[in-house]
Amino acid sequence: MKETIHRRSFLQATSAAAGGIVSGLAVTGGVQAAAKTKISLGYDNFAVRAMKWKASQLVDYAASLKCDTLFITDFGPLEKLDDNAYLVDLAKMASDKGVKILLGSWSICPTANRFKKDWGSASEHLQLGVRMSKALGSPAFRVILGDRTDRLSEGGIKARIADTVAVLKENKAYCVDHGVKIAMENHAGDMHSTELVELIEEAGSDFVGANMDSGNAVWTLEDPVENLRNLGKYALTTSLRDTAVWESENGVTAQWTAMGEGNTDLKTYFELYAKLCPGTAVNIETISGFNRELKTRDKAFWKAWPDGKPKGYDKFLALAKKGKPRKAWSAPAGISKEEANQAYQKNEIAKSIFYCRKNLGLGLR
Repeated sequence: MKETIHRRSFLQATSAAAGGIVSGLAVTGGVQAAAKTKISLGYDNFAVRAMKWKASQLVDYAASLKCDTLFITDFGPLEKLDDNAYLVDLAKMASDKGVKILLGSWSICPTANRFKKDWGSASEHLQLGVRMSKALGSPAFRVILGDRTDRLSEGGIKARIADTVAVLKENKAYCVDHGVKIAMENHAGDMHSTELVELIEEAGSDFVGANMDSGNAVWTLEDPVENLRNLGKYALTTSLRDTAVWESENGVTAQWTAMGEGNTDLKTYFELYAKLCPGTAVNIETISGFNRELKTRDKAFWKAWPDGKPKGYDKFLALAKKGKPRKAWSAPAGISKEEANQAYQKNEIAKSIFYCRKNLGLGLR
């Protein structure tokens, strides 16, 4: 009986929270509503990955949250990759509901640990995504290099950047002919923002830009505000979230959170955002609930950083000093992990969208 009560209470609480947010009834800690910024607001489908929704369902959910954009960052939800008519119809269906679709996928670095041959070679993968983006009306196609393990690969991250740049240059004409730009993400600790800038400039900033990920910034020892300072003018797309960081036994620990629940200076962040990239949609990608310690007090940690502490490291440490430890999230008793994850993820993104609209003035409607 006790487990049943826990399950019922958890589902009622998350459902009520998300429902109140969508209907505009949620409170925000007494913060006065912000002035509208005229910046589009949406979500990254990875935020609700546990739902395993197809594209049409993701569109419906975006519409229910009154989002302006839906960022589909993997091909999984799309039912027909080689059918342009299907993609065009999907884009129209979304547009009729006030939602613009943006598209992304995974690694185009053929020597990265995250690279998969699911879509052929790196060039074939890139061209497939560009063609699909054009059909969907997405002005950019988001891709990644890899993750933090690539910093320790042969030649280090510089070698992986060079391999990625080669793929991009090889396919420049194809991208330009289709009118689609490439948005490279700072992903899972692979590139510091300054390294991503080097990649963009080397490949050609006329057709390559950034997918800015504020949460991933902390994994490369950056205050998200400093990450924005470096990448803002290159931003084509975004996958943003708030983060809590604090000093811990071996260095600094980070926990990604819903918007407004971390210790990122969101007021400063979005004031700067409005100046650097006002035409770039804010897409929220909540991946909340787990802790990751960056063991900066261990000499072995710095093997991934052969050139020493990166630019802005002092500001990252200053941010950590302001934080307080947090427990990781875990599913309550009496509910399956899948069901708990689904409810938790929907609640995290729904309250984040509401916070952005109410407290930061984001969104067109």
